[in-house]
Formats: sequence, structure tokens, C-alpha cells
Amino acid sequence: QVPLVESGGGLVQAGGSLRLSCAASGRALSFYPMGWFRQAPGKEREFVAAITWSGSNTDYAESVKGRFTISRDNAENTVDLQMNMLKPEDTAVYYCAAATRGAGIPRSRNTYNYWGQGTQVTVSS
Repeated sequence: QVPLVESGGGLVQAGGSLRLSCAASGRALSFYPMGWFRQAPGKEREFVAAITWSGSNTDYAESVKGRFTISRDNAENTVDLQMNMLKPEDTAVYYCAAATRGAGIPRSRNTYNYWGQGTQVTVSS
């Protein structure tokens, strides 16, 4: 088991910033790619960002590129998502995920086998 717990969600005005954090307990994350996904009401869960186990490479969805930054601290067993210039369309429940059987920086949610419970991000216009 890789229990993941997200924090940092909330309500923010358009143009504002939030920082999400994902913490793992019971098992080190440092060997695995990690990702952030989001799901808006009535929509499928979609890829937001991913980072390799070392943190040397990252990947972003086009819709967040240049605004969001994913990072990790393997010593602290955490993965963060810094979100700047937020837009109303960023409103969703955000999930972190671990790909303990994956490699690289996967985009497919099917590659991720451990998920957090999600944290709500609401951006008002």
C-alpha cells in the first residue's frame, strides 16, 4: 500500500495561486514516477502533470503548461503542484497518484496504481 494524502486545495480568485502537496506514508515514493490529475464535475479524470522518480524530467498538459509546476522532495516523501495564474476552468478535484509499476513520466491514468482521496480546487471568476 502507498497511502497518499493531498492537501492545499481551496477557493481562490482567478489569477491567484495555490500550492497542492501530496504526502505518502508507509512506503517511500522516491523510486516511482508521480502524477497529478484532476476531475471536474461531469468530466473524466484528466492528466495534469507528472515527474520522474528523480525529479529530473517533468511533463504537463497543454492547458496548464507555463502556469503549473510539479516538484518532489524524495527525502520528505512529498510531491507538490504549484498552480499560478489560475483560471475558472481549473476548478476540479485534484488527485495525486503513484505509478509503482511505471517508468518515465506517464500520462495515462491506467499506469498509476495508487491514488489519493483528492482535494477540491475552486477558482472563482
